[in-house]
Amino acid sequence: MPGTAALIPARYASTRLPSKLVQDLGGKSVIQRTYLSTVDTGVFDEVWVVTDHLEIKKQIEDVGGIVFVSKKEHQSGSDRIAEALSTVNADVIVNVQGDEPFQDRKSLIDLVDAFKDPRVDVASLKTKISAADAENPNLVKVVVDLWGDALFFSRSLIPYNREKLTEVDYWKHVGIYAYRREVLQAFTNLPKSTLESIEMLEQLRLLENGYRIRMVDTLHQTVSIDTAEDLEKARRIV
Repeated sequence: MPGTAALIPARYASTRLPSKLVQDLGGKSVIQRTYLSTVDTGVFDEVWVVTDHLEIKKQIEDVGGIVFVSKKEHQSGSDRIAEALSTVNADVIVNVQGDEPFQDRKSLIDLVDAFKDPRVDVASLKTKISAADAENPNLVKVVVDLWGDALFFSRSLIPYNREKLTEVDYWKHVGIYAYRREVLQAFTNLPKSTLESIEMLEQLRLLENGYRIRMVDTLHQTVSIDTAEDLEKARRIV
């Protein structure tokens, strides 16, 4: 397998929970927990935090971590980690969300293993959800082809079970991505696509430009910290 690196985009500013990545989570900050959890999986040759803020840089260095300080303003985490490719040499790049402090070793192994297939450009995760949850526009759904590659992502209910003659499996997209290095570089230079603008889902830019996204099944339920309530839930887990 080619060399692998986890890059953790860590933007200091946040809307619903100000400076959420530096909030205390059982004696360590959220971003420290995410970094250490990613390292502890043992999946990656390198783990980097890519940040725009010196406080996050200091916190990661305090736990012995490696930091890339981005020099530019970025619209997305993918854009932020792409800047770090000037320093990181790995062939497979995994974008680990900075606000998800509990990483799952098996899911990450399966994600990286997808690149044993030379046809795969990008890999991501999906998990089965109920029909009721599939109605929730805050959950991004995905449908796949016979090879497990994404056909479409949507905030709407997909597929629509018109005749209701058979049971339908609904899949939630778990927003962790792994890229071949050259695909990540190309992706961030592509203009925002039409479907991406409609759904506000950047992965649709990849599909519209013909890239193959292999969807890998996971049973792991991620904990994303976006609100004060999420933070309290994470503290109970710790």
